[in-house]
Amino acid sequence: MTRPLTLFPRGSYTHANGKHPDRAGFPRWARGPGRGNVKAIISDIHSNYEALVAVLEDIDKQGVTEIYCLGDVVGYGPNPRECVDLVQRCKMVLLGNHDQGAMFDPEGFNQPAERAIFWTRSQLETSSEPRTVREARWEFLAERPRTHRENGLLFVHGSARNPLNEYVFPEDIYNLRKMERIFSLVEKTCFQGHTHVPGVFIEQLPEDVYQFKGPEEVEYVYQLDGRKTLCNVGSVGQPRDGDWRACYILLDGDVIRFRRVEYDVDTTVQKIYAIPELENFLGERLRDGR
Repeated sequence: MTRPLTLFPRGSYTHANGKHPDRAGFPRWARGPGRGNVKAIISDIHSNYEALVAVLEDIDKQGVTEIYCLGDVVGYGPNPRECVDLVQRCKMVLLGNHDQGAMFDPEGFNQPAERAIFWTRSQLETSSEPRTVREARWEFLAERPRTHRENGLLFVHGSARNPLNEYVFPEDIYNLRKMERIFSLVEKTCFQGHTHVPGVFIEQLPEDVYQFKGPEEVEYVYQLDGRKTLCNVGSVGQPRDGDWRACYILLDGDVIRFRRVEYDVDTTVQKIYAIPELENFLGERLRDGR
């Protein structure tokens, strides 16, 4: 029987039968003040519990207390209930297209993604947990905003133009019309996910040229310099940039730091293999980061 998640100090995130521990027993990111105004920004967890736990433990090691999640908590992976429970401790969680697909009819999904989202919906609806627990998860997902603005920063799942569904890929730097329209909606910096490919898009004025730099090109650290910037924070639960490790960023003032975190990918893969509604390639792709 799956039970609500209780968070204990670093290294011991686990299922529990009893009440939550007192606040002193929570990891740093789930309790009081920590490391200044540093934010951890995560996205695209996709029901990958092992990856999410590893990332939260890494965030805890950094002494960071504010976590922003850009959506797609569910979809593709084997642990939707557990991941929804964990992200409720984040300061801000946005709606992703898979989160919406779990609540309503999915639109634009390929067949494996659609099968996975219908299975996800069944897991959220029909668990053996008390009705109040199941309803609380649905209410949490239903209340997620599509955008969040804060001190000139914009947070979305997809793009500034279409916060839920628009992809912004590295090759889009050559689509000047698309980039111009998106950048026109950004005051300073926009943080986004959806493509599962981390990196920064930079506006070059007055030349009207756009650049994309992946984490390796900037040695995992990028200094915001006043130019408008889009930052894709990567994916916690299903990276697609050729690196299987979970990805997220730390925002420390004007400095973006990309983090890669190893996790027990084999356990996640075996869970996917054991669920007929989840196609095997959804597990296989995790090993390759594709």
